[in-house]
Amino acid sequence: MRGWILLALIGAGIYYMATETTKLDKPIAQALGFFNKAENKLDSMTGTKIIKVNKNALQVKAAIAERLSGTELKEFEQIMVSTGDIEDFKAEYCHHDARHPVFSKDNLRFMCDKL
Repeated sequence: MRGWILLALIGAGIYYMATETTKLDKPIAQALGFFNKAENKLDSMTGTKIIKVNKNALQVKAAIAERLSGTELKEFEQIMVSTGDIEDFKAEYCHHDARHPVFSKDNLRFMCDKL
C-alpha cells in the first residue's frame, strides 16, 4: 500500500512540475525534439510519401461543365480556382432559397449536389 501512495505522490509532483512551473519545459522540449528527429529520419529512410490524387474532382468538374452555358462556364471556372473558393460558394449559394446572378436555379442545385 505504501508503494502505491509513494507512486501517486511522485506522479502528482511530476504533474505539478510539468503544468505549473517552467522547470520541466527544457527536458520536455528535448524529448519532443528527439522524437521529431527520429520520425524525420524514419521518413527519409523509407522514402515514401503519401500523395492523395483526387480524381473525383476532375470527373465532377467535367460533369458540371458539360451542362453549363458559356457565361455560366466562365463563372464556374472562377469558382473552381481553389478549395477555399469552392467552400465559400457552397456556404453562400447552397441553401434552399439561394439565387445566383449567373447560374440558373437547376444548374445551381446540380452544382451544389455535386460539389
